[in-house]
Amino acid sequence: METINVVAAVLFACALIHTFAAKTFDRIADRSDRHAGLFHLLAEIEVVFGLWAFILLVAMAFLQGGEQAIAYAESRHYTEPLFVFVIMVVAASRPVLAAVKSLIAVIARAAPARNVVARTWLCLALVPLIGSFITEPAAMTLAALMLAPVVFRQGIPEWIKYAALGVLFVNVSIGGTLTSFAAPPVLMVAAKWNWDTSFMAATFGWRAALAVVINATAVTMLLRPHLAGEDPVADRENSERMPAWVSGVHLLFLLGVVVFAHHPVIFLGFFLFFLGFTQAYPQYQSPLILKEGLLVGFFLAGLVVLGGMQQWWLQPIVSSLEPTAMFFGAVALTAITDNAALTYLGSLIEGLTDQAKYMLVAGAVVGGGLTVIANAPNPAGVALLRGGFNDESVGLGALLLGALPPTFVAGVFFFI
Repeated sequence: METINVVAAVLFACALIHTFAAKTFDRIADRSDRHAGLFHLLAEIEVVFGLWAFILLVAMAFLQGGEQAIAYAESRHYTEPLFVFVIMVVAASRPVLAAVKSLIAVIARAAPARNVVARTWLCLALVPLIGSFITEPAAMTLAALMLAPVVFRQGIPEWIKYAALGVLFVNVSIGGTLTSFAAPPVLMVAAKWNWDTSFMAATFGWRAALAVVINATAVTMLLRPHLAGEDPVADRENSERMPAWVSGVHLLFLLGVVVFAHHPVIFLGFFLFFLGFTQAYPQYQSPLILKEGLLVGFFLAGLVVLGGMQQWWLQPIVSSLEPTAMFFGAVALTAITDNAALTYLGSLIEGLTDQAKYMLVAGAVVGGGLTVIANAPNPAGVALLRGGFNDESVGLGALLLGALPPTFVAGVFFFI
């Protein structure tokens, strides 16, 4: 076990390095004639953790036997990757997107600002907070699809796009803390620590709302000079009337998936009925984002497999921290792990004080926007928005820099 633990830690480190070096493989692919396709594949961020998880299972088969490797893979819980895949596809469907766009448009018309500016602000502030009710992956999907043609496009300076991406990731991570069921790191501890929705709203929710509003306002002010005119794509789609009953049916499917988020047999059943409905009424549909959803699910499944072998070094670090150090340690550790995995490990530690529990979860959600792997919805955002960046890929170093200011703002509110 000691040998495989060390191997798993090394492979996890390799996966992290690979993630940050993804753009390098794109550059190599541009200079390669025979193996350009392979290097482009290695440059896909969503493929990274699935690839290194496969290498881990092969190493485990050599060191411990094939049966042990299969048993380990089957012992992992893949509910979250499955849920993120399903919720992405359902939330991105044209009737759901049309319903949310209509809501945003109504509110934007009442705002004392240009319509496109108000819509941008609402996508960066209101939609992440709605994630507390429709779950964070759904909020990320909806916000990304509405922001893509307005903010993440040619003509916007690259550094501002990374600032907007950092704000979106941070706001989604903290915006799901108004309830006890929407944010993965909260969900991991809510039942064991008796944290219900009223506790979350009183303890975390108001802090999150203030930080979300400040972050969204600051980056919208940066974007404002570049948001000239209205969004023609959004205007055209809004002008195409969507029957209310079609949107209602899609929203019911979304509700069913959210309510049964912890029961994959049930929400996959809803998903199959959803696919049948989209086939029955194709005139009201756009192409489903099945490829993007599957890639994100593959990424998260790989993280589940690789992350499951990191408890031996992560848990001692978490358990040794004092409450104040716990907050800053959780922020830092979240950047290189998954915040839900981090809080789950914290839930296994007996004797944590109430202050330490708060600091652990607060640090985990505050750091949830720093990297792609820090929060489960982040790979969805990368998959949907990378086309708006140079080379159609997201530089993770630039993402880290873009996420630092909103992370600092969130950290101030959650730490005081």
